Amino acid sequence: MGKNAQSQTLLITREFSSGGVVFKGDEWLITKSSKSKLYPEAYWRLPKGWIDNVTPEIPGPMASGKVKADEQSLQKSALREVSEEGGVEAVIIKKIGTEKYFFNTPDRGKILKFVTFYLMEYVRDLPEGHDDETSETAWLPFDKAYKTLSFPGEKRILKKAKEILPP
Repeated sequence: MGKNAQSQTLLITREFSSGGVVFKGDEWLITKSSKSKLYPEAYWRLPKGWIDNVTPEIPGPMASGKVKADEQSLQKSALREVSEEGGVEAVIIKKIGTEKYFFNTPDRGKILKFVTFYLMEYVRDLPEGHDDETSETAWLPFDKAYKTLSFPGEKRILKKAKEILPP
């Protein structure tokens, strides 16, 4: 391997997250990200986030892959992210699967992200609502939620979630 190819390989960081696909009757929860200096565009997405973190800007040992996450940690973080980004309490019905994708950040470079998603059923709205990472939430019928989501991988996860539910 040439020197240039080797240095490019070292620039890819792995990250591990989990999240939820929440349904209420025949509607699905999607969230719109808040714009920030680091992420100047808003995206419609499913609630998800690092399994753990040292600070809001630094992934923890499980989120950075230094420690292997167990099922309990994945589920706990998925429920936490649904409450923080979606402003709702939900219960896990079943694991959907793991989506992986690359993205670039100005501060951390190229990242290979693994996100484990769970199908969840809505329980109640939380009085505090969603956190500041979310600018808006929406409950939409499947077709509209599917069309509104910004990322192809999350569209696939939403489709898998719907297939798990009985008609």
